[in-house]
Amino acid sequence: VSDSLRAYAEDKIGGSVEQLDVGAIACEIVLYREKNPANPNPAICEVTVLMKGHVARVEESEQDMFAAIDVAAAKIARQLRKFKTRVRSKRTKKSEQDVALRSEAAHPETELDLDALMDELAEDEVVRRKQIAYTPLTEEEALVQIDLIGHDFFVFTDRDSGSVHVIYRRSDGGYGLLTPKDE
Repeated sequence: VSDSLRAYAEDKIGGSVEQLDVGAIACEIVLYREKNPANPNPAICEVTVLMKGHVARVEESEQDMFAAIDVAAAKIARQLRKFKTRVRSKRTKKSEQDVALRSEAAHPETELDLDALMDELAEDEVVRRKQIAYTPLTEEEALVQIDLIGHDFFVFTDRDSGSVHVIYRRSDGGYGLLTPKDE
């Protein structure tokens, strides 16, 4: 990564994170290029912002690395703004205590092994393995997490029942919740 590209990424993305003042603990920016000549958008910018008990993540690909940084900065700013207004406005004294307990147990996402991801794999092979800690959450807190992470699903432990639940984004809009059959 050239010095000018590094400075541009730090300025655009770091400025967005600092300006919104969401209490970010760390911000990780990963820039790389896909080597597949058939890919029209080979420049990829991944941004992960760690906050107390929450993780916001964005991955954007564009034809040019500067454009990928611009789009990722805009998306992470939107996510953090949504997080700030949604989470902080609904907090009560009890949930503030719960957030403090969760933040002690929260583990940040593991770093990507780009060399392993770039290797060609057969279609039916597992391409990535990840271990996670199930944090006790309510359904509303899980909805916040799925929006922050940007994934199509989120696995969590229900605070009330103690069982593992999966919340997922439906293709027709809205969310679905998978719970164990015995509940």
